[in-house]
Amino acid sequence: MKSELQNLAELAIVDMKLDELQEDCGDLPLTIKRIEKLYYDHIATVKETEQILSDLRKFKAESKITLQTLKDREAVLADKQFNVKNNKEFDAITKEIDHAKSEFVRLTDELRGVGVKEENLVQMLETQNKDVENSKTELDEAQKELEMITSDQNEDLLMLRNKRKEITKNVSQHWYAEYLRIRTLHHDAVVPVKKNSCSGCYSTIPPQKNVELRNNEDKIYYCENCGRIIYTQELEIDPEVLNVI
Repeated sequence: MKSELQNLAELAIVDMKLDELQEDCGDLPLTIKRIEKLYYDHIATVKETEQILSDLRKFKAESKITLQTLKDREAVLADKQFNVKNNKEFDAITKEIDHAKSEFVRLTDELRGVGVKEENLVQMLETQNKDVENSKTELDEAQKELEMITSDQNEDLLMLRNKRKEITKNVSQHWYAEYLRIRTLHHDAVVPVKKNSCSGCYSTIPPQKNVELRNNEDKIYYCENCGRIIYTQELEIDPEVLNVI
C-alpha cells in the first residue's frame, strides 16, 4: 500500500500536468479549487459543532441522572430525620439535606444554560449544513461547466482526470484538505528535494531534515521557508503517473 506522501506526490504531479492542459479554461480551475477548499472547510466546521453538541447532550443526560439521585437522596435523608436519636444526628442529616438541595439548585440552573446552548448549537448546525450543501452544489456546477469547456480537448486530459480521481480516493480527507490549502498558495504543493534544496522555493533544507526525510518516508514534512510538502527524489513514484502523458 502506498504511503500518504506517495499519494500526495503523485497527485501533485498529475495536477501540474493538468494545469498545463487547462490554461484555456481561464480562472475556472482556480475557482473550483477555492470552492472545493471551502466545501471541505464547511465539512470540518460541521464535524466540530457536532462533537460539541454531542458532548453537551452527554453532559445533559448525565446531569439529569445526577438530579434524580440528589432528589432521591434528599427524600431518604428526610425520612431518616424522623428516626434520629439526638440533635447531633439531626444537624448532620440537615446539613446533608441542605447540601443536596444546594447541588440540585446549582445543577438545575446550569442545565437551563445548557438548554440555551443546545438550541443555539442546533440552529448553528442547521446553518452550517446548509453551507455544506450550498458549497457542494456550487462545486458540482463549476465542475460541470469545466467539463463542458474541456469536453473537446484531447484524450490526455481525460486520462489525467481519471488518474487524479484514482489517486484522490487513496488520500485521507485531512491531507487532501491540507493539500488544497497549500495549492491556494503554490500550484506545486508537493515537491522533491533536489541538491539539498526545496525545488519549489530553492531554499536549503537543513541536513538533519534531509536525514529524517530519507529515513521516514511515511511521515510528511514541510519546507520551513515556503510551506510546501517536500519529499526525497528516492521516493518511489508510480511510473504510470510520470508517463501518463
